[in-house]
Amino acid sequence: MEDKNAAVSATKSASENKVILDEKEEQRRQMILTGGEFKTIFFIALPLLFYSSLSQIFQLIDTIIAANMSAGVVSTVSFISQIETMLFAIGSGLSLGGSILISRSYGAGNMQKVRTQISTLFFLGIFIGALILSLAVPFAYPFLKLLRMPADLITQGTYFFILTIFGIIFQFINTIYLSIEKSRGNTKVIMYFNTLVLLVKTGLNIVIINVLNSGAVSVNTAMLLLPVSTLTSHAILTIIALFNMTSKKNPFRLSFRACSFRKTFLFPLANLSVPVFLEKFVFAFGKVIVNSMCATMGSTVVGALGVSNRLGGISTNPPSSFQDAEASLISQNLGNNNMQRALRIFYKTLFINIWISAFFFLLTFIFMTPIINVFAKGDAAFAEEIHKIFFYERLDVILISINSSVMGLLYGFGKTRVSLIINLTRLFVFRIPPLYFMMHFTDIGIPAVGIAMLVSNGAAGIISGVFAIFFIAKLRRKGN
Repeated sequence: MEDKNAAVSATKSASENKVILDEKEEQRRQMILTGGEFKTIFFIALPLLFYSSLSQIFQLIDTIIAANMSAGVVSTVSFISQIETMLFAIGSGLSLGGSILISRSYGAGNMQKVRTQISTLFFLGIFIGALILSLAVPFAYPFLKLLRMPADLITQGTYFFILTIFGIIFQFINTIYLSIEKSRGNTKVIMYFNTLVLLVKTGLNIVIINVLNSGAVSVNTAMLLLPVSTLTSHAILTIIALFNMTSKKNPFRLSFRACSFRKTFLFPLANLSVPVFLEKFVFAFGKVIVNSMCATMGSTVVGALGVSNRLGGISTNPPSSFQDAEASLISQNLGNNNMQRALRIFYKTLFINIWISAFFFLLTFIFMTPIINVFAKGDAAFAEEIHKIFFYERLDVILISINSSVMGLLYGFGKTRVSLIINLTRLFVFRIPPLYFMMHFTDIGIPAVGIAMLVSNGAAGIISGVFAIFFIAKLRRKGN
């Protein structure tokens, strides 16, 4: 009798915990697995593209706001932003690795496993984020000094960095939350919530610049308020994320009891996430090295490179959005044992990315001078520095679009170690050594920075394209 009651109880518990998708989500899942490929790619990618484009515009506004303060503020923000990216790489790696595993389970239709993976990933992210905060803040000044931040920037830069670190923790949690939504194909949520963050952040930044112009605060104080606006806007999204992830209406709602910190999940997660983390961390660290090298030419050169990167992002950010959608779609279709559809998604994403890059390349080429003048704010010397770098950096957009598409292919197939090797080669073989050579053995000057960007990004596009050819050929041989 007791065994019978126990069996009934277990059956009831399993029924209560069963994950059931609503009609809308099931329709979206079926479209991802069987719908028209171009339509599916655009359905998943367009919300990401809208956000990415809007984000790029708002980042340009942020840079203009910083430029209204001084060229030194632009350089400080540019220097710290690379370090921020470096630390944020931990969250990016964890979210991407988790997203691949969740997408595969989602494509396979194992929804209970999806819920377990989501809860485990989320709580793991909170723990690691808290650990980063406890280590980074006490060692902020020596860390910046070690990275050779210019002496005239480091004092205020330290306070700016500490405030940025607090904001990173919220971004860390938000990235994991949004990657979970992306793994389910729910990219509209990503667009809505990130747009909210951008609007709040930019609104606060506009208030900051108005307060500065009124004379109520100094330039240094206003600069320190910039990361506060970032922290506030992302904290709002974190609150929304926690509300949504704990809602009873969410079939994948968070539960610590649903977590599984077993090697069956943690080992595959680490195998996928660690290479991505190393790739993004070391690549961002390499950019910090490049900033340090540029600082020897003058502190404003760092700012000029930062502006050039922002302008380059007008052409390169859209392909990154399609890359994110591509990786998720490939993972889901591989989970559904449909490799041929996964490869067709890659081909069509590559086609889309090349055309988008070509369009934005023409756009930035035609309006290059007036755009640069917006950031220079009448500083002819600063405008010239930006132009000398961006003139060359803009020439690599087609090859970067190829690299983005291949990265989506590799992430989708879980080949994160290969993507690590390609991107490390891009930085430590084709960017830093050529820049060092041109700085010390030629009289090229500031244009050397743009040339190094062109060489490294172009080489990465060629290498990734060649690898994709051999990788796909190998897959087809296995399929036969």
